[in-house]
Amino acid sequence: MRIRNSVIVITGAASGVGRATALHFARHRVSLVLASRRVEALEALVAECQALGSRAIAVPTDTSEYDDVRQLASRAVQEYGRIDIWVNNAAVSFFSPFLAVPMADFRRVIDVNVMGYVHGARVALERMQDQGAGVVVNVASIVGAVPQPYTSAYSVSKAAVRALGVSLGSELGLDRQKHIHVCTVLPPTIDTPFFQHAANYTGRRAVAMPPVYSPERVAKAILRLAERPRHELVVGRLGRSMVRQHRLMPGRMEKVMAHQVENTHLSKKQAADPSSGNLYAPSLDPATAQVTGGWKGRRRSARRTLAGAALLGVGVVVLADRLRTART
Repeated sequence: MRIRNSVIVITGAASGVGRATALHFARHRVSLVLASRRVEALEALVAECQALGSRAIAVPTDTSEYDDVRQLASRAVQEYGRIDIWVNNAAVSFFSPFLAVPMADFRRVIDVNVMGYVHGARVALERMQDQGAGVVVNVASIVGAVPQPYTSAYSVSKAAVRALGVSLGSELGLDRQKHIHVCTVLPPTIDTPFFQHAANYTGRRAVAMPPVYSPERVAKAILRLAERPRHELVVGRLGRSMVRQHRLMPGRMEKVMAHQVENTHLSKKQAADPSSGNLYAPSLDPATAQVTGGWKGRRRSARRTLAGAALLGVGVVVLADRLRTART
């Protein structure tokens, strides 16, 4: 799809990947419809996108509410006449042992991360079918392929997003809708304020687990999918390695992931008070309405290399064990 002059809706646009994606698209002189619960952050982003040469409007939206999402789509069509690209990105999470998290918090993650995407895909595809063309990009996560401990609802939700993409893509194929696409992007750990926003009942501060990538890497992947749609795109060499190894040896890969989370995702030095984070209300801290979260995603290539070597090392060991077993 030709990006220039496209009409693009982005949910969860106030910070992180959503904000990076809006700014990345804005350089291509598009029309942006930016959605989030954070009104002031959206208005500031609109000004940034306009300064880059694109048209943009802010539409405060809670994606868990279907009426809000329908209104979001209506505003896009009212302002710009169509919807060419819809990016489902708004997501929330908690860090907690499964038995310690309040059930209302678990349900809230599913409402935002699954039903929010369902709402977005529903209203976008309705309009795209009328137009005969369009692309929906769902932002999932590596944990949708390789689930991790302490984020059970988030892992469930991102696996559901992958399944949603496959199901909708299959329907479009059966309907011979060659110019309408549903794509899924799977980022690894990204340097965003996501970890500051998350609910937490572990007693330990959540930190970005290496390897950490920049939000711009995901924004570029989303733009690539919009230009040349494909079923699924995993961001980063190590992310692709993790997905491949999980298919080959799921038990071992899940143990590696659990070890990584326990030792590098939750701080052993900094405590955290119980908190519902931004599950029910957006953060009021302007410092978190940023693209990055201060995790130095651009500078951690050394850790990426070490983490990759560790993961690949596990793969080599397991393959060697399998070969020895096959010969005996």
